[in-house]
Order: sequence, then C-alpha cells, then structure tokens
Amino acid sequence: MNKFSYLLCLIALSQPIFAGDAGHGTTRGVINIANLVRPADAVTLIGEKGHELIHEEEGKETKWVFADGILTASPLWDSLVTKENYRDFQLHVEFNVNKSKKPGNREGDGNSGIYIQKRYELQIQNAHGIPEKDFSASYGGSIYKLKKPDHLVAKPAGEWQTYDIVFRSARFDGEKKTEDARITVYQNGELIHDDFAIPRKTGAGAAEGAAPGVIKFQGHHNPVKFRNTWIKKLSLDSATHKP
Repeated sequence: MNKFSYLLCLIALSQPIFAGDAGHGTTRGVINIANLVRPADAVTLIGEKGHELIHEEEGKETKWVFADGILTASPLWDSLVTKENYRDFQLHVEFNVNKSKKPGNREGDGNSGIYIQKRYELQIQNAHGIPEKDFSASYGGSIYKLKKPDHLVAKPAGEWQTYDIVFRSARFDGEKKTEDARITVYQNGELIHDDFAIPRKTGAGAAEGAAPGVIKFQGHHNPVKFRNTWIKKLSLDSATHKP
C-alpha cells in the first residue's frame, strides 16, 4: 500500500458510521428542530376544535374529555388510537403531566405513553428532578424498558412539554424481519433518541410485523393532558433522507 492509499484509508476510518451507511433507512435529517414548521399536509390529531382519536376497542365509549383545545386522559384504563394506520411518519405531540398526590407513586405520577403501531412505547411520566443515577428506562422519555433518554430534559408537572418523533417501521421479507424499527425523538427541543434501532416490541405492545399500525395514546388512570398534536406520513425507504 502506498502512502496516498494509506492516508485515504485513515480518512475513511475516521468518518462516523451511521445507520444508513449499511443501506438501512434512517430517521435522521427529517426534523429541523431549530426551525420546526408544521407541514402543510400534516393531519391534525388533536386541535383547537376537537380530535380525531377513537377508543382502541371498537364500540366502547371513552372517558377521555375534550374541552378548549385540550384532551384529558381517562381516569380509567382507557386508551385512544388513531383512525388510520401508519408505517413511517413524523409526529408532534404536546402533553402536560399530573403530579401524584402520593410521594413515590410512579404509577400515579403523570403516567401515559405513545404506543407507536401499538408495538413500541415512548413513555410519558412525571420525570422531572429524578437524578441521572436513579433514572431507569421505565421513566418518562424512555423507550419503555429498552433505552433511557440521552439527556434528561423533562419539565415539572403542570408545564406543557413536547415530543417530536420520526419513526421508521421495521422491514420484513415475508415473516422474517430484515431491519429493526428506528426512532429519533426530541423532547422539549432536545435530542433524546438519535436514530435508535428498536430491537423488539416493548412491554404490553403488540407483536412486531410487516403491517403498519395505529398510534395509541395510553390511558393509565392519570389525567395527562394533550393538545396541538399532528402527524405526517413519510416514506423512509432510502439510506438517507432529504427534507
């Protein structure tokens, strides 16, 4: 190997390796968080005049309450889902968690979640003020029991917060999974999951599969509030994404 070739090899080895470099799709590069603009073709899920979510069990009535542009979760075990199924997408969610009346009661401390395709949960919970050494992957901002957020940026209960999510569905060849689902998440404008490959379903999520799925807003006995929530379908088939 000559000196020139050796230098080229050193340069190549010094370059960062991204998920897309192996030919896999990526969720990077979709959101410009510093200048976030709602796409013109985004679908409103929760808006000023109402919402487009339905009970996850067909025919059942929900105890969620909508008033003045805010949708408040049911006091029961009662979840809502989107009317449409989604494969790859960008999702903007604004939420406000309650504070538990019982100290140390994590289940009653702003507990909810965004279940992507009803398979993978991005946890919602009152996680403000938890020291990093005590923070587990079951707390707010986590991919439930799989990965903690890279940065702890939760606001106190009672303040409005945001999730900005880009999701790329798992890919299958028949029954065989060929690529993991991938997700990028910003919480309150800070990157907390950077194109994370989700290896399996989370918690009580549905089994992974090739079919797209609905987005579930979990009702977990907590009066978590939601507003100004929208979604845009994407096609993230290529190794890189150009906005």
